[in-house]
Amino acid sequence: MDSSEVFRQIRRIEIITSRLVNDVFAGEYHSVFKGRGIEFSEVREYLPGDDVRAIDWNVTARMRRPYVKRYAEERELTIVLAVDVSGSQYFGSQERLKSELVAEVCALLAFSAIKNNDKVALLLFSDQVEKFVPPQKGRKHVLRVIREALRYRPRGRGTSLHQALEYLGQVLRRRAVIFIISDFRDRGFERPLRIAGKRHDCIPVTITDPREEDFEAVGLIELVGAEDGHRALIDTSAAGVRERVRAGAEAERQFRREVFRGAGIEPINLKCGEPYVPEFVRFFDERAKRMGR
Repeated sequence: MDSSEVFRQIRRIEIITSRLVNDVFAGEYHSVFKGRGIEFSEVREYLPGDDVRAIDWNVTARMRRPYVKRYAEERELTIVLAVDVSGSQYFGSQERLKSELVAEVCALLAFSAIKNNDKVALLLFSDQVEKFVPPQKGRKHVLRVIREALRYRPRGRGTSLHQALEYLGQVLRRRAVIFIISDFRDRGFERPLRIAGKRHDCIPVTITDPREEDFEAVGLIELVGAEDGHRALIDTSAAGVRERVRAGAEAERQFRREVFRGAGIEPINLKCGEPYVPEFVRFFDERAKRMGR
């Protein structure tokens, strides 16, 4: 992908996601991600309807009329986009690769963050930590995040969520919101995920492609493992072959459900070729209900 094509893709993604942020996610993002706490803002004169528990009795006694304390949310958050750039992300049977959907999701979350004055960090990982972009604010920074997610070519082909989560545990000093964007085709990350989920607000975003879960009956095809390079010739016309593929996909889904449930976290499940907005809306709505908002 040359620089002009990357620029066109970034510009297209910016237009699409900026519109979504303004039209759909403006209020939802702010309401479901809490700031670091509440800080004192001002004292003002009491107005009918104010909570009497907020009366500042010292100021009230001095001014001889009631005054109340006002507080504001200490809003600034750090949003971390932990992005899987392993070989399996460069697969796509629909209109685009999984990696392209990942870049669009990163843009959506990053633009939502800066609209709310939050910082955005980016971690790219394969079977090793590939790159970390420290948290910053601003449109220029978000465009860099999108460019890295689109253009970066990893050194590794495999997946190690374990290493990615341990690295974040070392570099993040304060509580953060971590979106882990991956197909989660890995094992051995259950404990690091539970630990990260206790320290941070962790949200898995699973990215899958329909052809990873089922095949059309088109006869003999050669499959090449995106992460290990293993080659296999299979007959997609054989019902048993397709059934094994479907069973394997269901086993992967069940594994993810159990891991996320064990860590006490709720995922966002996205599939290439299907609209992702409804899944984000569902996630925001369910999270708001759990928070009693």
